Amino acid sequence: MIWLIETFSLHLHFDITPCSVMTTKYNVQLQPFNSFRTKASAKIFCEPQSAEELSEIIHTFPDEQKLVLGNGFNLFFTKDFEGLVIKPAIRGIHILAETDRCVEIEVGAAEDWDQFVAYCVENGYAGIENLSLIPGSVGASPVQNIGAYGTEAMDVITKVKTVELQTGNYKELSNEECGFGYRDSIFKRTGLYVITSVVFKLEKSFQYKEKYIDLSRELEGISSPDLTQVRDAIIRIRNRKLPDYKILPNAGSFFKNPVLTEEEKDQLQQQLPDVPIYNVGEGQFKTSAAFLIDKAGYKGKRHRMVGTYTRHSLIIVNYGTENGKEIVDFMHKIQQEVLQQFGVLLEPEVRIY
Repeated sequence: MIWLIETFSLHLHFDITPCSVMTTKYNVQLQPFNSFRTKASAKIFCEPQSAEELSEIIHTFPDEQKLVLGNGFNLFFTKDFEGLVIKPAIRGIHILAETDRCVEIEVGAAEDWDQFVAYCVENGYAGIENLSLIPGSVGASPVQNIGAYGTEAMDVITKVKTVELQTGNYKELSNEECGFGYRDSIFKRTGLYVITSVVFKLEKSFQYKEKYIDLSRELEGISSPDLTQVRDAIIRIRNRKLPDYKILPNAGSFFKNPVLTEEEKDQLQQQLPDVPIYNVGEGQFKTSAAFLIDKAGYKGKRHRMVGTYTRHSLIIVNYGTENGKEIVDFMHKIQQEVLQQFGVLLEPEVRIY
């Protein structure tokens, strides 16, 4: 059985000593490797630093269950992992092609996402500035198809390079082959690949377009915001709304925003006339999970050592437990209350092991 959680990995060809059984560790505590800081141990643990090392470690332990970790911002543990945990540490940024209009960049999946966004903004590369301050690795961006303020990773990804977990073979997937959806991808659905690098195509010109009211308000008074001003505005907004995971352990947005049919949308509006509704096409409508959680009475609510963040109900925070099952119990309470009151089942965006 293979588990894939926030995949992660590679850059080009660095001179690094190949991974071997001697570099693996046993009975490793995973608490430092998940942002909720729940305790669990890994039977075997390895941090390959190249695609070659990654392939080798897969061949070395063909019969072990495999769990792939990135920076651990979209998962937490409720039990030990009796198999091989792979936490790739493959880095690097490389410009593949450049014209007057655009640039194509390959990024090792272990690179920090927000540092990569900062690099792009500083160099005048447009396309991911709206994704500023999202925690995690570059390798997690296609897995979750991360998104914010009208931008999704799928908008700028041209290809994803991987190693197959079952065979150790290298495989490159085009944007279409990634099967992107709302906070979803083939990587998340199948768990068959370890991402080793991601290739992005970004523009070298930028013109701000109003999409979100809170962002436009933050930029009020600036007639034509540039990349830096947009990034700074988003960072200010996120810092006001979101807790620091180092102080209050969390995994960011815990639930997906529900997608409704037209009938479900109409029923919900009868109960909650002020519910925010967004038409996403093909007869589907998105609503706000945070709004439903608030209306269900869970705004800032706490049960023992777990609760919703006082400034944003979509975020579940850990006030001190090391037991992931307490977080799951609190999640179920929210789900049951929202379902009972409004007939909507909230689906977790965070991966739970």
